[in-house]
Amino acid sequence: MRFSSLSAVALMAAAGAYAEDATTTAPIPACTAVSSTSNGAFFDLRPDIAQKAAGKAARSITKDYHARGYDYGKNFTLNICEPVVAPVKDVVGVSKTLWSNVSAYYTYKDKVYSIGSSSLDLHSRGRKLVLRYGDGSPCETKSNKSARDQKPAAGDKDKDKGSSRRKSTVISFLCDRDSGSSQAAFSFVGTDPDECAYFFEARSSHACAQAEPHKRGNVGPGSVFGLIFVIAVLVYAIGGVCYNRTVAHARGWRQLPNYSLWAGIWSFVTDMFVILTSSCTRFLPSRRGYSNVSQSYSSNRNSDAENRLIDQLDEEWDD
Repeated sequence: MRFSSLSAVALMAAAGAYAEDATTTAPIPACTAVSSTSNGAFFDLRPDIAQKAAGKAARSITKDYHARGYDYGKNFTLNICEPVVAPVKDVVGVSKTLWSNVSAYYTYKDKVYSIGSSSLDLHSRGRKLVLRYGDGSPCETKSNKSARDQKPAAGDKDKDKGSSRRKSTVISFLCDRDSGSSQAAFSFVGTDPDECAYFFEARSSHACAQAEPHKRGNVGPGSVFGLIFVIAVLVYAIGGVCYNRTVAHARGWRQLPNYSLWAGIWSFVTDMFVILTSSCTRFLPSRRGYSNVSQSYSSNRNSDAENRLIDQLDEEWDD
């Protein structure tokens, strides 16, 4: 059976490689992430996305998130992965066609400053999830202000024209199962000295690791197990037939591997079927009415024959 064993190993390895390839090449849904620690953990922040209520909303969150700046002096409005729900206008340094993409902003002196446009690029950093927004309003840095008073070098003119920076946001999501809230809670952490990069922390129960759901069109664990089982059965049957036919010179049904074992099992099953069917026939209603009629009919025929025989004998005696 060396041939069948080697074939089984080869086919199982091929099936495992196919299942792994199908699993890894499947696209990951937006606003979700797979753990970077290769432990198979899956993160899904889609239930935390705020959306406009349209009829029966699919999500219960219909308002933007807010974070207080406290000593920073500015308050922030944010959303997760998608633009903010409440429309914004007159965003400083951002084209009008891009106002609908703003995912985080703050208002200062009646002016709206974008600190990032919507992004679905969610990444896993160990036990934390990180979401970054970019392409916000232009940065008014202190270094740029001081550089205005200095005479730039001749070779730095073109460099300064293309070195404009824009505000960005980094959100770190932490797992929080004990908050009891159905939505995330944002906290402002800080900003860099140039007030160009902003950092937030968000706690949510959806940021906790969970099992990755089976995706349609992908091979799941049950399918992989079934595929391996079918291949193993085929290898067992084909390899056994080849061995019994070439080595043992068996013919007919005896070519099957372990023929005596399967024949005994089949005999046992058929015997049990006969026993069960014969036992069940006892509970069927008997046909007593028909038997009584047939018995009475046969007895009447016998009595008529006897009477005719007696009458015939009497006539012969009289003669």
